[in-house]
Amino acid sequence: MAGRDILIGVDAGTSVIKAVAFDLAGRQIAAASVPNRYHSGMDGSATQSLSQTWDDCAAALRGLGAKVDGLAGRTAALSVTAQGDGTWLVGKGGPVSDAWLWLDARAAPTVARLAGGPADRARFEATGTGLNTCQQGAQMAHMDARTDLLDRAEVALHCKDWLYLNLTGVRATDPSEASFTFGNFRTRQYDDSVIAALGLTHRRNLLPPIIDGSQVTHPLTPDAARQTGLLAGTPVSLGYVDMVMTALGAGVYGGAAGDVACSTVGSTGVHLRAVRAENVHLNDQGTGYVICLPIPGMVTQVQTNMAATLNLDWVLGLAAGLLSDMGHAVTHRDLVAHIEGWLAQARPGQIVYHPYISEAGERGPFVNADARAGFVGLSAGHRYPDLIRAVAEGLGMAMRDCYAAMGPLPSELRLTGGAARSRGLRGILSASLNAPVRVSDRDEAGAAGAAMMAAVAIGAYPDMDACIAEWVTPLLGEPETPDPALVAAYDALFPAFTASRRALPPAWDALAAARSLKGH
Repeated sequence: MAGRDILIGVDAGTSVIKAVAFDLAGRQIAAASVPNRYHSGMDGSATQSLSQTWDDCAAALRGLGAKVDGLAGRTAALSVTAQGDGTWLVGKGGPVSDAWLWLDARAAPTVARLAGGPADRARFEATGTGLNTCQQGAQMAHMDARTDLLDRAEVALHCKDWLYLNLTGVRATDPSEASFTFGNFRTRQYDDSVIAALGLTHRRNLLPPIIDGSQVTHPLTPDAARQTGLLAGTPVSLGYVDMVMTALGAGVYGGAAGDVACSTVGSTGVHLRAVRAENVHLNDQGTGYVICLPIPGMVTQVQTNMAATLNLDWVLGLAAGLLSDMGHAVTHRDLVAHIEGWLAQARPGQIVYHPYISEAGERGPFVNADARAGFVGLSAGHRYPDLIRAVAEGLGMAMRDCYAAMGPLPSELRLTGGAARSRGLRGILSASLNAPVRVSDRDEAGAAGAAMMAAVAIGAYPDMDACIAEWVTPLLGEPETPDPALVAAYDALFPAFTASRRALPPAWDALAAARSLKGH
C-alpha cells in the first residue's frame, strides 16, 4: 500500500453522482460529478436506468482521475453510498427493469393495505421505520401482487448495492438499509416476522447477504477497473445509506455534546439524532426511520420534511411575481439578499406557519399526503416581512416537531444545507430547539462519510471514533448559542403550532375533496 494516500468516496444521489478524493487525514483534494437522470410518469412512477446509473458512476470516477495526478496508483480504497430506499432488481442477464426510486408513489394502495393490518405495529417496532411508498419492502409487496418483475429477478438491491455489484461483482447490501426495510435495528439482521408482515416470505431468496463496509472490502474487478480508470484489486467498501453517511460526515456523532443532532435543511429537511439502540424512542404515530450507524450499538433516529427551504422559495416567489408584474424584474438571489433585513423588521413568534408546501403533503413527524401549508394568526397590521419571518419560524417549528417525536430535544445541533448559510435562519433554528448550532466546513459530507468507512476498513484508523476525531470534529465551527428571548418566544409559539397542526386534517381532507371535483 506504499504511496497510496487517497480515499475516494462516491455519493450517487437521485440527480447527480459525485466522486470525491480525500487524503488519509480527511482533507478534500478534488471532486467530479455527473448529472444523473430519472423519469416520472403520470401513474406516480419515478424510475432510473440501472445501466445508465453505473455508466454515470464510472464517468464520475474517470472525471476525478482527470483532476488528480496518479489517482489510480494513489487510491488506497474506494467507498460508495447512494440515494436510499427504492428497488433495483437484477436477474440472470442483468437489470430486470428500470429501478423504482424512493420518489415512486405506485405502491400507495399496498402501503394503505399493509399499514392497516394487524402485523404492522410489530413490523414498526422491529425496524423502527414507518411504512411508506419510498421503501423497498412496500414496493416489492406491490410488485408481487401486480407485476411479474419479482419472478424475473434473482436479487433485490438498492442503488449503492447495484454500484457495488458493478465495482466488485458481489451481490450484497449493508446493515442500514437491510434493517430499516426488512430487519431489526437491534440485531442489524433480517427479521422473518418483518418479511412476513410485508407478505414477502416467499420472496426471501431475493434479499442479498448483509456486509458491513467498515469491516469488509472486496477488490475492484478488472472490468470495473477498465471502466473507471482505477487499478484492479483496489479495496472497495460498501457504505451505508446516504442520509447517515451525510450525517456522519457532518458530525451527527461525537464531540463533547451528550445528545447531538444533525439537520440538513435544504429544499427538504432531514433531521437525525444519534442514540444507542436500546434508547430508541418509538412514537405512537409509527413514523420516521431508525437507521444504523457504522458504529457498534449506535443508530440514528430520523424524521424527514417533504419541504424545507422550498417554503422560502415560495414566499420569495410571491414578491418576485408582483414586482415583475409592475415592471421591476428581480432575481431569486436579489430577494435572498434581503432575507436578513426582513427577519430583523418583524417581531418573532406572532404568526404560525405550517410549512407543508409540497404537493406530496408531509411525512414527518406525521404522514398525510393531503397536508398543505398555511398561516394562522394573520391580522391587518402584518406586512411582508412578518410573512417572511413566519415562514422561517415555521421551518424551526417543524424541526422541533420532528425532534420531539424522537424523544427529548437535542443538546446540540449540527446544521448543513442552504439554511446553514444564513445567520438569521441559524438563529431561528437554534432558538426553536433551545440548542447551540454548529456548522461544518465540510463540502461533501456524504462522500466523506463513505470514505470514512473505507478508512476504518483498511486500518487507516483503529475505529470510527478515531476517524471522526480527525475527519469531522476539527471542521465544526464554534457553537452559536440561542438567544434567550427567542427561546422564550418559540416556547410560547410551539403549542400553537402543534394544536393547529392537529386540528387541520379535516380541513385538508375537505380541500382535497374539493380539488378532486371535475372541472376544479
